Amino acid sequence: MKIITQATLLILLSLLATSCANKTVKPVIPPAPPKVVCDCPAEKPPVQIPETSKPVETKLPDAKVAEYSLLKPSLWDEVDGIQLDNLSQAWPAWMQSCSTLINKPVWKNVCTAANQLNEQAAKKPSSEAVQTYFKQHFSVYKTTNVDGTDSGMITGYYQPILKGSRTKSAQYPNPLYAAPNDLITVELDSQFPELKFKRVRGRLVGNKLVPYYNRAEIETDASPLKGREFMYIDDIIDVFFLQIQGSGLVQLDNGEQVHVGYADQNGHQYNSIGRLLVERGEMTLAQASMQGIKNWARNNLTKLRELLNNNPSYVFFRELPAGLPGPLGALGVPILGERSVAVDPKFVPLGAPVFLSTTEPNSSKPLKRMMMAQDTGGAIKGGVRADFFWGAGPDAGAKAGAMKQAGKIWVFLPKDFVFNGSSNGINNGTNNGSGNQQNQVRK
Repeated sequence: MKIITQATLLILLSLLATSCANKTVKPVIPPAPPKVVCDCPAEKPPVQIPETSKPVETKLPDAKVAEYSLLKPSLWDEVDGIQLDNLSQAWPAWMQSCSTLINKPVWKNVCTAANQLNEQAAKKPSSEAVQTYFKQHFSVYKTTNVDGTDSGMITGYYQPILKGSRTKSAQYPNPLYAAPNDLITVELDSQFPELKFKRVRGRLVGNKLVPYYNRAEIETDASPLKGREFMYIDDIIDVFFLQIQGSGLVQLDNGEQVHVGYADQNGHQYNSIGRLLVERGEMTLAQASMQGIKNWARNNLTKLRELLNNNPSYVFFRELPAGLPGPLGALGVPILGERSVAVDPKFVPLGAPVFLSTTEPNSSKPLKRMMMAQDTGGAIKGGVRADFFWGAGPDAGAKAGAMKQAGKIWVFLPKDFVFNGSSNGINNGTNNGSGNQQNQVRK
């Protein structure tokens, strides 16, 4: 990708309102689940959750809030439920984090110690051994919101499985596009530090940067992206939801499963088609699940294209190596089902172990678990905010779509961690691993 010179940056600021941070995504419909982006196999009335366990929409931090400043010192004994979790089950995800964090000075010692424990325990340390390791090498911090509160919203996401082919046919007409060569990304913080995590995307027309093609312009017979197709999918609505999740598995007719992940995005704002259908009176809020939207689409084929074009955001993909244990997250490592989360990298360092105290999807049943902060998402903003990765397939999709819970988060950082943004050695989400990657367009 090309980077625009300093002289052009002044022009870019005028585009920031419509082409800003990676995955400028609006949250899906605010009320309680089921949510727009789920894969619920059947409609059912929501479980009545006690008022104290419902998520609270907190004020989002502004650009002036210092990096990691919402982390407050805490103690191991204050982490709600950590004694209830089998920490050995989180160990493989932590080793995935260490595979890249060990190259960062502030993480080198803790990851070296982790590798030593891993070798001594034949890659299967006990929960007690993992607990001793974390207590010895890490300090505990509690995440907070800008208003000082410590409860926030925990949502879920998953990896869908699609049917596809490497060649176009009547059965598989809908392309997945690789990132285009003329898409230009400008990282604004290189010249304006206060705009860290902000970027604009566009294409050059003469000597001007203009917004990149939107969904309606891309999905035409004369698409400007012709030649960038690398996979074809049977269902256009599945392609749409793949773009929301950011990564997926494509099942080919020969039995092969191909990992596809996020490569880039066109810079346009994400608009929820579920919210639009509710506003138009096409369905009720309770019907606006992924399955509900798919059912509407199949019964309203003549209206589908116009509906999808109301979301101008478009995601480009790439084929990932075979045999990955999970999709690649923003940290650049495979993320593992039920042990990886997406966070806001401005307030939680990518790769860090985190502990979630929340509840099961659409339930009051406790869910207290050690996770790894290995991913990011366009709507995952704030100090107490996480997106729980449930894994791949319909069952994971049903859980992900139903999850919108209140929760608290603790972060574990090396005892010599330096809170100064530029010298702490943290990858702050600029590494596009898969679908993100990944900085995914979700929620």
